[in-house]
Amino acid sequence: MNDLVGPWVRRFLVEYVMGERNYSPNTQHSYRDTFRLLLPLAAKQGRCTVEGLTLGRIKPKLLREFTRHLEQVRHCGPSTINQRLAALRAWARFVAAHSPEHLEWSTQIQTIHLKKCAPAPVSYLEKEEMHALLSQPDRRAAQGLRDYALLLFLYNTGARASEVSRLTVEDLDLVMPMATLHGKGRKIRQCPLWKVTAEALREVVLNRSAHQGVFLNRHGESLTRYGVHILVKRYARQAAVKAPTLRNKRVGPHCIRHSTAMSLLRSGVDINTIRIWLGHVSLQTTHIYAESDLKMKAKALARCEAPLVQAAKRRSTEKGLLGFLKSL
Repeated sequence: MNDLVGPWVRRFLVEYVMGERNYSPNTQHSYRDTFRLLLPLAAKQGRCTVEGLTLGRIKPKLLREFTRHLEQVRHCGPSTINQRLAALRAWARFVAAHSPEHLEWSTQIQTIHLKKCAPAPVSYLEKEEMHALLSQPDRRAAQGLRDYALLLFLYNTGARASEVSRLTVEDLDLVMPMATLHGKGRKIRQCPLWKVTAEALREVVLNRSAHQGVFLNRHGESLTRYGVHILVKRYARQAAVKAPTLRNKRVGPHCIRHSTAMSLLRSGVDINTIRIWLGHVSLQTTHIYAESDLKMKAKALARCEAPLVQAAKRRSTEKGLLGFLKSL
């Protein structure tokens, strides 16, 4: 019984992920989905049921096959694959901590290396592209007004899709005006709203109760994260007619979030304020925007004088190793 995978997975998710660490629902779902993907594959390889899987069948070789499955079949990127592997390594450490006889098994699981991946360049929209996106919804219709307010709210606040889906009427103060966002790790932050954003939201939430969602679907329920993604992508395809450069960008809620950060940076807002605005824990996370702004780099380069051309060094005539070293 102590070797069965099932009880250890349940204990890990309930005691560690939900209890000890108290991760957010999104993180809990990520850990859960890792096992939902791995266990059927392991059972198929071991020719047994998921309930009959033992820890001994979860080997480094199987995890390497799992990695290939994620990459080739599910088309996951390196960061997603690393998230799955990190969850499995945490699970193996949990098992070893509560069952020392499985320490060797846990050590073998820890030998699985994460995939190396270069950070992807930050994708953001220029102001002209953002204006093209905002001009797409038909504000004469109720749904178009909701969509316009949602796009404007994303750009104004830099909110994540999950934060938008959790937004309720009581989170809005349209007098100040200000919005309270519930972010990752149950962190709460407040973002000021533009007057135009507040006016659009005021029309959207008219006659709503305080506990209702702000952005509702046709069934009167809050839009899901997936719904927010679909909405943004649909309008991005339409906006690409006016702004062809959008065809070369992956436009989604997070792309608009990056656009907010770049707009703040170019307006002279300091990095630490942008960090608080976006709800980043580390300043290093926010620093990527300063590194990505090529226009700011070009302006800085223009302010610098060209270096004086120095006379070329005479090549050393000395032979051998010392000659080689002098020539460098």
